[in-house]
Amino acid sequence: MNSDSTVSPTNKEIFPGEVFVNTADFDTGIRRLLPKYDEMLDVLADCIANTNHRILELGCGTGELTLKVLQRYPSAEIVAVDYSPRMLDFARAKIESAGYAARWTGIEMDFGEWANNPNFSGLGDKFNACISSLAIHHLEDDMKLKLFERIRQSLNAGGCFWNADPLLAESAAMKDIYQAAREDWALNQGETLAQIRANVGKSVSYGYSSPDRLATLSAQLEMLVKARFDTVAVPWKYYGMAVFGGLVN
Repeated sequence: MNSDSTVSPTNKEIFPGEVFVNTADFDTGIRRLLPKYDEMLDVLADCIANTNHRILELGCGTGELTLKVLQRYPSAEIVAVDYSPRMLDFARAKIESAGYAARWTGIEMDFGEWANNPNFSGLGDKFNACISSLAIHHLEDDMKLKLFERIRQSLNAGGCFWNADPLLAESAAMKDIYQAAREDWALNQGETLAQIRANVGKSVSYGYSSPDRLATLSAQLEMLVKARFDTVAVPWKYYGMAVFGGLVN
């Protein structure tokens, strides 16, 4: 592991998606911060059961979703992209330690550039599945649509795309309900949400990503339809978190 890329930034400013000032805090911290994090990723991994050979992962972070997929599917090969060198280095060290290096390729890049530039290359041939967790919500809505369209183009027939992300509440009343659920989750662990967030860094815009640019679930399902996915579905939802995506015939 490259310690230079995994230590905390001196000014506590972080890229969107890095969440914590210290990369080593992510795996435990995200489970304290987000309700049912592991359940959410397990559902996403289950959804690629029939399309798990060649997989594109957008925003791999510290490699938690990657590990779940590689452990579950011995034939899976993942091409993972992330624009954060310290997160990518952390993921690489974890995956190598687990013995999966031969089935994983990590690429430092901004997937927003891949979505926005039709001539952008470097990710190889088409994929059987595309997966993402806690990354796409950092894009503006017009870029979310462009990304969904690019993902659709990148999939083989019979392929799928699944995204695990926080959602914009549908109303002020729903926002209060979603917030209360997160507060309860924290309290059940013996902490307050404010205490957990004390270790969260100051997120600043980088590339195509910005601090939270949440969209409602319904808006994103409409984007998937517009991107010409043949089936659009929501296999899991818990208050303000969801796994959603689409299938290609």
